[in-house]
This record gives sequence, structure tokens and C-alpha cells, in this order.
Amino acid sequence: MSIIVQKYGGTSIGTIDKISKVADKVISEKNNGNSLVVVVSAMSGETNRLLNLAKSINPDISGRELDTLISTGEQVTISLLAMTLTKKGHKAISLTGSQAGIFTDDIFNKARIDYINNLPIKKYLDLGNIVVVAGFQGITKAGDITTLGRGGSDTSAVAISVALDAKECQIFTDVNGVYTTDPRISPGAKKIDQITTEEMLELSSQGSKVLQPRAVEFAGKYDVGIRVLSTFEEGTGTIIKKENDDKMEKAIISGIAFNKDEAQLNIRGVPDQPGIASLILGPIADLNIDVDMIVQNVGEDGLANFTFTVPRNDYKVAMQSLEESSKKLQAKKVKGNNEIVKISMVGVGMRTHAGIASKMFSVLAENNINISMISTSEIKISIVTNEDNLETAVNVLHKEFNLDK
Repeated sequence: MSIIVQKYGGTSIGTIDKISKVADKVISEKNNGNSLVVVVSAMSGETNRLLNLAKSINPDISGRELDTLISTGEQVTISLLAMTLTKKGHKAISLTGSQAGIFTDDIFNKARIDYINNLPIKKYLDLGNIVVVAGFQGITKAGDITTLGRGGSDTSAVAISVALDAKECQIFTDVNGVYTTDPRISPGAKKIDQITTEEMLELSSQGSKVLQPRAVEFAGKYDVGIRVLSTFEEGTGTIIKKENDDKMEKAIISGIAFNKDEAQLNIRGVPDQPGIASLILGPIADLNIDVDMIVQNVGEDGLANFTFTVPRNDYKVAMQSLEESSKKLQAKKVKGNNEIVKISMVGVGMRTHAGIASKMFSVLAENNINISMISTSEIKISIVTNEDNLETAVNVLHKEFNLDK
């Protein structure tokens, strides 16, 4: 029988009634003649509840004990779903990440999967079980529990699909597919029937919340097909696969993503010489802070200005680091802005169509939207602007590039 991996997020299993409905969907797929592995998240709000408990003890808590705590949310849901499936007359067994053979590195709170020993899952599938696996978690070689970061259950599901050579990885969520942009921002947003993993990776990386970027990266690397579906309504969803030749020549832009979880830092008047970027960004990297967009401008008198973005949650720590670097480099000024938004247009059609950037900038200028940073790739153009420009910028770009049609 073919193996299907299904993943259900917290909103899909937030109550006992919802868990029962998820069980019915799982059973329906099994009745189609497939073997089923079901990956689940914690109930909606549970991970935040556990985090708040930890932070009430220590606001800066992180590391091993935090992972041990927040991984318990998934243990609740795997047990409840397995119990429900059993009550409905089907063999089922729940497995934590460690029991499912998911081995990770030892970077707590942001662990990466090293490999999956697929024998435990295969053993239970061969015995006719529906196997329910805790997403978001794994175990180190030393036996410590780890978690994969926000959205990590997506990555768990795709990685398990790779390990089991699954026919398809189905991601069930509260929307019925991937949209051209967030419908809450743009009423004209349309569901995309098919999209390439390359485009989906860019959209996810630039702020689309449908899938975790690492999950899409996994899918592209190992050529796993993903289908994004709604838990609450029937439909074919959105298919994400490596290539999508039929639409490549039709659509220039596939979607618009945005990210409000970023902050901008700027250091002015640093020496324009080799190694300066390393002296500025090295201490930031040592704090395990990811840097996204980077712009360096050469000014007068052998001095340069350096601007970059970091996650908004890391803004305060990154600013402290930059101020320390400023003293060492005798910089003229350090500035920051944690009320920015990054807006990105994504589409493989950019490769064969010229003038996309020019058209984008013209439309934004016509609507008095100022741009502070620009970043491009073969299939993406990103800009940074003030957060209060978000809704206008997304809507005018969505309309200009015919995504509403």
C-alpha cells in the first residue's frame, strides 16, 4: 500500500470535537487503501501557555529544560487522536519524536533533523496501525528532547515523508490552500492551484505563514510532493512540487508575501575597508541572531553606512551589540527601527520577463510609498518600508500584477 503522511496543526485539533473530525478524515484516507502516518501539533494555544509558564519563572528561559516542557503539548494530542481512532474501530498507536526515531542536532529550541530511523514507524504500519507522531520534536544522540522551532511540525511531516518514501505529504490547516497573498490584507487574493517548491520556499521565507520554510526546503531537496488542504472544508487544495511547467510561462508573479516580524538597524560612518562587515555582523551571529537583508553604502571621506534587518524579537539584543561595535569602530551614529515591514513579490516568471522591478517601484512611488531597502534574486524582489504602508502596498501590487484575476 502507498504511504500517505498527513499533518494537522493546532487549530485543526484544538478541541475533542475537532480531534474526532480529524480522525474521520484520517479513516477516510485509510479506507482508500493507503497506510497512514499522522503528524500533529499541540492544541491551539497550548505551546504559548507552556512558554508563559516557563517565562513566569525566568523571562529569558531557553535551552534544554524549555524543550522538555514545550514538547509535552504534542504528547497530549497524539494520545487523544490515537484513543479516538481506536474508539472508532481502527488500530492506532501514538509515538513521540524520540519513539518515532527522529534524531536532531543539539541546538535546543531551534534543532535541525539529522536523520530519521524509519524502522519503528514501518514496524507499526506493517502491523496495520495508523501511526500518530508528535510533530515539532526529536531527540539528540545523547537522549535529550529537542524542538524544531515554530512551525516545526511541518518539517517533521515532510522529513517523515522522505524517510518513508511517502506518496504524498498532506498539510491540513485552517485555509484551503496557498493564496496569492494574505486574504486578510487583500480581499482580491486568489487560491493558487499549483506552485513550485522554489516559489513556495521564497514565499515562506519572506513571511507567508502557510508552511515553515524548512519544510519546503526539505520537500524541494528530496522532491517530495506537498498538498496544502483545509481541515474544515473539502477541496483539492494547492499542490507544491518541484516543477510546474504548465504555468511557468503564464504567470510572471505567483504571490506576494510580507513579514512584520523584522526590525532594521543602521550604523553610519564606519571605515570603508575590508573586514568591516565581519566586524559588525560577527558579534550578531555569535548571539545566534539571523541577519536577513543587508545594504552597504559608501559615503564620503572613506566612510560607509551599513544597514541590515534582524527578527523583531532580537531587535533589542542586536541593537546593544551594534552599539558596542559602534564604539570599537568609532562610528558616527547608530539607528534602529522596529516598525518596518518587508514585502516580497515572488514568481519564476521573473526569469524571462524584464522590467518587473521598475514596474514595482513605479507603482509604489505613485502611491507615495517610500522604500528604505531593496533585495532581489532570480525569482524575488523584496522591499522594506514603514509598517503603516503594508495594506496599501500589497493591494496596489496585487492589482497591478493581475493577481486578483
